[in-house]
Amino acid sequence: MEIRTLTPEDFDAMIELGEYAFQYRMSAEQEEKARKRFTPENTWGAFDEEGRLSAKLALLPVDIYVYGEKMPMAGIAGVATWPEYRRQGLVKQLLTHSLQVMNESGKLLSMLHPFSFPFYRKYGWEMFSEYKKYVIPTDKLPAKEETEGTVRRDIKDIAILNQIYEEYAKGYNGMMLRSEDRWKNSILDDEHTAVYYSPSGEPEGYLLYIAEKKELFVAEFVWLSEESRKALWTFLCNHDSMVTQTVLAQLPADDGLAYMLADPRVTQEIVPFGMARIVNAAGFIEAFPFQSSGQEQSWTVQISDPYAPWNEGGWQWKLSGDGKASAIPADPNEKTQLQCDIQTLTTMMLGYKRPTELWKMGRLTGEAEAVTRLEYAIPVGQTFLLDHF
Repeated sequence: MEIRTLTPEDFDAMIELGEYAFQYRMSAEQEEKARKRFTPENTWGAFDEEGRLSAKLALLPVDIYVYGEKMPMAGIAGVATWPEYRRQGLVKQLLTHSLQVMNESGKLLSMLHPFSFPFYRKYGWEMFSEYKKYVIPTDKLPAKEETEGTVRRDIKDIAILNQIYEEYAKGYNGMMLRSEDRWKNSILDDEHTAVYYSPSGEPEGYLLYIAEKKELFVAEFVWLSEESRKALWTFLCNHDSMVTQTVLAQLPADDGLAYMLADPRVTQEIVPFGMARIVNAAGFIEAFPFQSSGQEQSWTVQISDPYAPWNEGGWQWKLSGDGKASAIPADPNEKTQLQCDIQTLTTMMLGYKRPTELWKMGRLTGEAEAVTRLEYAIPVGQTFLLDHF
């Protein structure tokens, strides 16, 4: 079995496998569009002895925000295997190989949307985000409020939308930076847009939504101020004569909407969404924006990561008074203060679970004093991911 990047000549075989595995069919127009956007250098395949594509996955290199800082990430997408080649370890080989590729290219994190959480946990990925979905009958929508500023419908200027999005994204761990190509080909489709402008003319919020079959479906609801949130809600509520319910497809888990509704007894669903894993633990720790304590401190941490052996073993984390960290291999004779696997380290550093919480669960083990110091060193943050890939 050979593992290599695809070539332009492999495009048709890749599409055929994707259509079979994910049970869809591309139109000629969609296929031509996909061919033009195809990046063979970011797509890896396993080929049998006769050169036939047996399994594949794609890497999506893009930065994400972690506590407001940009971190280099590679998303994993389009993982597929022909049924006659399944349960032969091909995806395991592709994932292991992709981790090596990501590490060598300087990626600190990887994310994916799993078909199975247990499957990807085996290879070091862990759940790191969830979102809330609401279904609100029209008679339970928030009250309309008078606001300053204006809401303009069907603004398709990507620069304006992205300006709002990036400011919003900085507030959540895991949000992807979006290129113009991503906006054009993956975000904006048939949805309407609505943009809120403050009295001074600054864009401070937007909606992506569809109104059809008596339902208002809101794909993205992004706001930067309370005034923009109220104005956009009032805009949605002005559809009350057209729809019987409003669906908010994806809001952060800490959105607090139910508290703000006059009658919070609406349908709410918490949906586990994304998985992440640290690719290079030392590089990630050194890039991480720890909280400043004003004094130096250190931890000796034992990490388990069999699929990325460069992370495996004992590490000495040293944190300066201004929050800058270094990570070097620990002296084998030095006592280990904390132990965890790469999954636990990922979910802890991204803020999905706190050190003390993980320690109580038994996922993070070691000295209570070291856990307490780490609790104060890691900022408090909320995870969220809007994009699917």
